This record gives sequence, structure tokens and C-alpha cells, in this order.
Amino acid sequence: MGQAVGIDVGGTKIAAGRVDEDGSVLALETLPTPADDVDATIATVVRAARAVITPDVGAVGIAAAGLVTWGSGELVFAPNLAWRQVPLTRLLTSELGLPVVADNDNTAAAWGEHLFGAGRGVDDLLLVGVGTGIGGGIVSGGRLFHGAHGFAAEIGHIVMDPAGPLCGCGNRGCWEQLASGQAVTRAGRAAVRDGADSTLVELTAGDAERVTGPMITRAARDGDRVSVAILADVGRWLGVGIGGLVNVLDPQMVVMAGGVSEAGDLVLEPARAAYRDTVEAAEMRPDVSIVMAAHGGNTGVVGAAALVLEAPG
Repeated sequence: MGQAVGIDVGGTKIAAGRVDEDGSVLALETLPTPADDVDATIATVVRAARAVITPDVGAVGIAAAGLVTWGSGELVFAPNLAWRQVPLTRLLTSELGLPVVADNDNTAAAWGEHLFGAGRGVDDLLLVGVGTGIGGGIVSGGRLFHGAHGFAAEIGHIVMDPAGPLCGCGNRGCWEQLASGQAVTRAGRAAVRDGADSTLVELTAGDAERVTGPMITRAARDGDRVSVAILADVGRWLGVGIGGLVNVLDPQMVVMAGGVSEAGDLVLEPARAAYRDTVEAAEMRPDVSIVMAAHGGNTGVVGAAALVLEAPG
């Protein structure tokens, strides 16, 4: 297949890209996600896809944040979207008139990074996607791992603090509540409400609701100590979780993707340190590199397209 369209449906934005056979994004359309309205979200997905489809496109891959049944392409549940039992593949095949394959967003991203990105040539890798929430994807023995129902690698919903913040999945203290974009924003808003000695207070004129994750990252890069500490704390929680997952999965590599990972070493260095402190026998086992996804903000789009450019094992 020469070209495919990959659609990444997240909690805040929908991105559709036309991708060629080596993983290069040739065209891109990004629209906000109307997350509280299923019909409006589907309509937005269709609009974004049509903006980049050309006669060279042979199929469409869609990657959605939630539990997607592998094979049938049904989105059963999405913690950060108002989606329950949505037949993605059937709906989009009808609307677009092309073959459609659907999968979880981070599972697809793992496949894209394995084929075209940081994990090229790596047969055993874990992808950790850190955005609004946390999701994961696993490539094992060069094959994409789905589990019995297609729901594997929902790593963001490992409960790490049963008394912690309420999660969109209904539990408390899930990993994504401690180490995702939600955690960054929550901590930044708390700092503003508390009147912390931080540029965040100046940037928001003391209005905590104006705090955003990218604002915190920019402030940290400019040397704001409160923002640096917020990102470091999130990084430490990421490292603790990664250590436990490496103990279970024994990957060659961990690939970090998503908006929070764009903070770079402000998050990655604390994560790497906490990983070394957490993983079993760190000094005795082969090194597991923790690296950034190669495709940056297009990781989800490339991953979605990869589902149809080269079928997962």
C-alpha cells in the first residue's frame, strides 16, 4: 500500500494525517475534540479525514484513547471521552468508503515507533504515552501485543494510591492521576491558589483556572522553581511506574510519547532516576533506554496509519 490516513482521536484534539510507506506525514489536519458528544466527535473525525484523503490513499487507521476491541474495531469505553460501545470501524468505513482498522491510540503508536521511529529494529518495547492521561503499547517479539480482548497495556489505570484523586475510569489514584497532564495542571493550579512564589501567579493574574500544562513547561524552562518541581514530581511518578512495568515486561526500550513528554529532560531525567531506584536489580540487568518518540506530536497519526501500512503480527 502506497499511502494511508492515520487518525489520532484524543481527549482534546483529533489529528488526521496522510502518511506514506516510510512513515512520513505528507498532510495533516487537526481539529478540537468535542469530547462530550459522540455524534459530533465522529463528524469531526470524518471532516478531518476527508481533508487529507486523496486517490493515493488505500485505507484508514484510527487510534482512539480507550478500550478498543481488536478485530471488530469497537470502542468499548473511553475514560476521557463520552464514548461507550461505539462501532468505530463500521461507522467510518460507511462514511469514508475505505477500509478502516481501529485500535487503542498508544497501542497503535507503539507499532508506529517500532516500524518507523525510535523503536525501529527493536523487537521488544514498551511505549508510554503521557498526555491528558497515560496509555501504553507493547511490542513483544516483533508483534503487537493486544491481549485476549484487545485491551492490553491500559497502564495508566494501574492503581498506585487508592486514596488518590478520582480518575475518569471510576477508581482513585490511578497512575495517570499522578503522572499525566492532568497531574501537572492540577499541581500548577494548586500552586496559584496557594499564592506560591512562582511566575505562574503572574502569568495567570492569580486565576488558577488559567493554568495549562504547556504554560508550566514554558515557566520551568525559564527557571521557575515551582514549575520545575511540578515536572520533577510527575517525572518521579513516571519512573516509579516504568520500573514496575520493566520488571513485568522486560523490554529492550521504553519510548515516551505525548504532550507531557515534550517537557524533555525536565521530566525524563527525574523519570530515569526514579526508574533506576525502582526496577529490580538495576545494577545487574541490561540497561533499558528511556527515549523520546521519534515522531513527536505526530506519533499517534503515524501509529494509526501504521496499522494499515503493515498489519500487526
